[in-house]
Amino acid sequence: MGKFVIKTTSTGVKFDLKANNGEVIATSEVYTTDTACRNGIESVRKCSEGGVEDQTVENFEVLKHPKFEVYTDKAGEFRFRLKARNGEIVATSEGYKSKPSCLNGIESVKKNAPEAEIVED
Repeated sequence: MGKFVIKTTSTGVKFDLKANNGEVIATSEVYTTDTACRNGIESVRKCSEGGVEDQTVENFEVLKHPKFEVYTDKAGEFRFRLKARNGEIVATSEGYKSKPSCLNGIESVKKNAPEAEIVED
């Protein structure tokens, strides 16, 4: 089972969703309060059932929120962002060398987020 790890930074509070092996699957923005961070975690839990919009192909189907958006960054790596019902980004991924690895990351969020425990670092 994965876990949400809440961390205090110099500018606020953020979380990482980690898999069983300790790898970071997704990370949040920096929130101003612990409560806002925990609300972000709940949003990821609720939105993790969203579909996958593959923006790396031509004429991709635009899905309704919540959804995972797969895209390529400036370095040519594949990434995903999870958008809530209101269109806000609630979690982002690291860069992946291949699209299948990125899609595996999304599946890991879908599998781990709903039941992941919350721990503080």
